[in-house]
Amino acid sequence: MEIRKKANLMDNNKEFSSKAYLDMELLRFTTAGSVDDGKSTLIGRLLYDSKSIFEDQLEAVKRASIRKGNEKINLALLTDGLRAEREQGITIDVAYRYFATPKRKFIIADTPGHVQYTRNMVTGASTANAAIILIDARNGVTEQTYRHSYISSLLQIPHLIICVNKMDLVDYKEEIYELIKEQFSAFASKLAVKDIRFVPISALNGDNVVEHSKNMPWYGGGTLRYILENIHVGSDLNHIDPRFPVQYVVRPQSDKFHDYRGYAGRVAGGVFKKGDRVMVLPSGFVTTIEAIDVYHKEVEEAFPPMSVTIRLSDDLDISRGDMIVKENNVPFVEQDIDVMICWMNEKPLQPHTKYHLKHTTNDVKCMVKEIKYKVDVNTLNRIEDGVELKMNEIARVSIRTTKPLFFDSYRKNRQTGSLILIDEGTNNTMGVGMIV
Repeated sequence: MEIRKKANLMDNNKEFSSKAYLDMELLRFTTAGSVDDGKSTLIGRLLYDSKSIFEDQLEAVKRASIRKGNEKINLALLTDGLRAEREQGITIDVAYRYFATPKRKFIIADTPGHVQYTRNMVTGASTANAAIILIDARNGVTEQTYRHSYISSLLQIPHLIICVNKMDLVDYKEEIYELIKEQFSAFASKLAVKDIRFVPISALNGDNVVEHSKNMPWYGGGTLRYILENIHVGSDLNHIDPRFPVQYVVRPQSDKFHDYRGYAGRVAGGVFKKGDRVMVLPSGFVTTIEAIDVYHKEVEEAFPPMSVTIRLSDDLDISRGDMIVKENNVPFVEQDIDVMICWMNEKPLQPHTKYHLKHTTNDVKCMVKEIKYKVDVNTLNRIEDGVELKMNEIARVSIRTTKPLFFDSYRKNRQTGSLILIDEGTNNTMGVGMIV
């Protein structure tokens, strides 16, 4: 009966209404940590204690736990969905889970800890607002901690939450937590992350996950759920540099909208308002925003991550891949770019290889000119080896495209600063890049 009480469906919760749910702010976060640090268990505990698990899911996990001989419900099985994951007790692929509290909606990406699954971690973390990095209280800061922290910094995840897990196995000692906090803070000074928070937890027992722990009265901070609910993400997106990659030209050609011409897409940066003077790239023509449409209504302004249709006062030759910007705030327009790239395919990258490149709504052909250096993701040392880039390796490379791209550095704008390399023959994703 207790299990069934815990498994109440969230959509039956009286605190939620459909409109309130739709209006809630969304937080995307990812988990990272060494093997067996308890990432999947933590996510399971967070879902379980937040009463965000369907009854049939919980019953299935309970049966699987009994088959594996566990005395308690193995909450890690809620996210480890692949058969190989369940058999080995490890996380291989990225598992996405969705839940909500009365304050916020969440999308969780549970990512693997093994070095051979670095590409999976990059995939899960690429859109995250925050990263939870788990550290085993018994082992302290390890090379894997450095690797996951570096990747989180490379991907410009704005917020890091360092969860010192398994505090129950070190008798909830404050001095161990403080030592780990000091060790990580020393390393974090090298990272490009401004917001780092620490919380001591026991994912297995639920200490400081959703409810405050009675075993750690010395900890005066918030629980993990409280931190996730109250992280300010409104300023994470670039609201300074207006960028609007055109995705589609809207021409209904119906009697009602006979002369309608709009340019649809998602705002990648800045704020666009009706009446603004804007420039269209690559043509360089300057015009004025006549109106901004959202579905069946007109709005006065658009900002990230809104999807809108912009109407201009002049009829210009604009197509997919073009970009609308402010005339006094223009991105880089270049064919030669330097990129930090994570290689995701078994076929290695070699210099002078041609690929298909996708950047915002733009598709071009390109050639990798040079591998400048690789990064040892465990020590952060540079490796001067420009022969090839193997799967899961990260390197700085120089690329030349067949026509100019309109971009910002990834540090400045994650939307206009990221790209994907695609194999021309198979259409397989080969690598993902962050423009330096």
